[in-house]
Formats: sequence, C-alpha cells, structure tokens
Amino acid sequence: MSTFVRIGKKVKRFAKSVLLPEPKHYVGYCRRIERVKTNERVCAMTFDDGPMELPSSPDLFGGRALTDVLLDVLDEFNAKGTFDVVGTTAENYPDVMGAVGTPAWGGVAFDHYPAFGQDAKGGAVHCPQLVERMIREGHQITNHGYRHILFGKKSFVYGKRHTLGSLDSVLADLTALDQFLRGQYGYPMGMSRPPHYVDRIDGTFTSYDAYEKMGYQYLAASFDGAGWLPSRNEYPFEAEVDEMILPMQKKLEEDPDFFCGQIIFQKDGYNMALRTPVAVGLRRQLEMLTNAGYRVVTVQELLNRSPFADVGADDPDFEAFRALAQTHAIAYSNNTLQPDKPMTCGEFAMLAAPREAAVDERIRRLLAGNRAYRSRYSGAMAWCKAQGLLPPKAKENAPLNAELLTCAAALFTSVPEEFSRRAVLRAYRP
Repeated sequence: MSTFVRIGKKVKRFAKSVLLPEPKHYVGYCRRIERVKTNERVCAMTFDDGPMELPSSPDLFGGRALTDVLLDVLDEFNAKGTFDVVGTTAENYPDVMGAVGTPAWGGVAFDHYPAFGQDAKGGAVHCPQLVERMIREGHQITNHGYRHILFGKKSFVYGKRHTLGSLDSVLADLTALDQFLRGQYGYPMGMSRPPHYVDRIDGTFTSYDAYEKMGYQYLAASFDGAGWLPSRNEYPFEAEVDEMILPMQKKLEEDPDFFCGQIIFQKDGYNMALRTPVAVGLRRQLEMLTNAGYRVVTVQELLNRSPFADVGADDPDFEAFRALAQTHAIAYSNNTLQPDKPMTCGEFAMLAAPREAAVDERIRRLLAGNRAYRSRYSGAMAWCKAQGLLPPKAKENAPLNAELLTCAAALFTSVPEEFSRRAVLRAYRP
C-alpha cells in the first residue's frame, strides 16, 4: 500500500504540472506559505500530528517520549521547530485499525494519534508537559485540527474516512484547539495545515475560507523531510532514515543555497509502519544544514524576515509591502505579490474593503444561499461599489485605470500614472 501511495503522489505531481491547468490564484487574507524569498541561509522545519508521549520505535532513547527526543535534538543545534499539533483523537471511535503499512494504519474511519488505542498518549490535550516545553523553548505551535478529521472527501486514498464536511464543522474543530491553547497556555496560534492537505470542504467552501475566518495563514511546505512512508527494504528503518538524509544531501551538493527560505515537512509520530526514523534522521539533517551555514527558525520568524515567495529584501518597495501586508490583503493565495502585473478591480477591492466585508459578509451571504458571492472578490467588490469607490458596472477582472479610480482618489497619495500592482500598492494610503 505504501507503494500505491508513492505512485499516487507521483501521478498527482505529474497531473498538476502537465495535465491540469495552472490553478487560479487570487488576492486574499489567507496565503499558502510554502517558502519565502530570501538570500539568507535560513529555513524552517514543521512537525505534524504530535505531540506524543510514547517512545521512538525502535526505542533508542531509553523510553524517552519521541517529542522530547525531537526537542532535545533541536535544542542541541539551537534550532526552532514549528509543531503542527492535534488536540486529541480520543473521540474518534467507534473505529477499527487498518493494516500496518497502509494509510489506514491508525484507523479506517478516523485517524488515531499516536496510534490506534493509544490516543491518551498523544495530542495537546493529553501532553501538557510537552506543550509547555515547546512554548518555553521558543518553538511555534500551529493548528492541525482538534480531532484531525478530514475537512472533505479524498476518495483516492481515504474513501472510507469520515469528514467534517461543512464550513461550520471545520470552524468548530479549529476553534476548539485554538481556544484550548489560548485558555490553557495563553498561546495564540496564527497558522494551520489541514489534515492530509485536503482543502475542499464541500462544493462551496475550502480550507482557505476557514482560515480567513480564523485569521490564520495556510501552513504548507516546500520540501518533504520524508520518513513518514514505510520502506520495503530488507532493513526498513535504516532505509527510511536514508530517505530522510540522501535527498537533502543531494540538494545541498547541487546548490548550497537550495534551502534558503524553504519549509521542510516532518512528522512528530509514527510512520505507517509504526516506526520513527525522524528520531535518528532529524539529527543528521540538522548536522548537514548547520555545516552548510543554515539556521533553522520557526515559520513565523521566516515570515517576519521575508513574507513573500517572490519579493525579497532586495526589492526597493520591500519594507512598504511588508508593512502593508500586515493589515491588508495584497498577496495572492500562493503568497506571491507579482508586482509587475496589472492590478484588477477585484484586487483593488480587496485592498480597499475592510476584512469584514471581504471575508465575513461574503461567507455569510454564501451560507444564506446567495450564489452571487462565490467569487473571492464579491464581498469586497460589493462594499466598494456601495461606498462609491468603484462604479456600479466595474468588473472584478477588468484592469484598473484612472477613470475607474476617480472616485477612490482620496485613498492614494496621488493617482498612479500606470496601474501595475507595484504602482498602485506604492501609492495607496493605508
């Protein structure tokens, strides 16, 4: 079954790159953070599905909890991790355990972390000492769902899985973990990664809608740290550790700057074969990165240094763009600014309209059944037209021009002479 998953991933990558059209990205408050543009040798590591109190497998650390082992290694290298935690999977029953080595290793209908029947040994709810240590030592914690239930259907691999299936259910699940961390530790989370990267919730909403409502950014990754798929090698654990080491080694040999601004995916838990190569592989990865001159920081620190995927500190407008992005929707959903593109009316509307109109009102209208608000820009466009900032006949995909901006001139230090995204953002008065 692990071979099936590997083939499926390759087919998906091929389909996305060759067969399927390039997804249409839009300006919004939620950006998919995969990597950022920087010339500094800094990168981030994310760890999904923990924390867990059970020992590594094989246990090479005297029964020490896996999450403690990972934190020990990070501390040794003065590295900071981003832990994408669950709340608890103890409520995910009745269920049966699937075959070890398959995606159903932890449950057929639901996920169970750290293992089937061992739910009380994992998750933020059951591991306060691990959560406290993460916070105390300066690591970042992000929201991987209170119960780690799929937002929507993923028939290819998880056809038998229960799903949350509605925006309200997704928001309730995310809010439960968000409020738990705030209430128990005073810790505010600002990012989330959907369980198994399933974005679609239903025929109307996706994870991006949920994250915009939560005020989150989408925590993605640009490099697979590996180890989570089981090996069929004669010595599987050693092979799984090698799968964590060799691809990283190859990339560094080809280009020592390859990992600048990248986010690396890891797992704080067992892989499909109930082994933990990360317990050994993480040290060797950090040794390679350290020897190459890298610092491993939290994803939030990475964003604080350089928030965009295509505009870095060498851009003359970088500081202005970075400041504006803290309060306004100016970047596309793939975290690019694309400053040389013409700005459209819809993108201007997202810049000018308040978040309540662009996000909350649009979602409220959709939940009420108003299909006219399916467009990402519909709430912001309606508000701008109602305020007289755009003429009633303005179309969201139409390029912005001086005539269209006549009513909104007060929002600019001076009406731009040309209407690239850079020129409009540069002249906009926050």
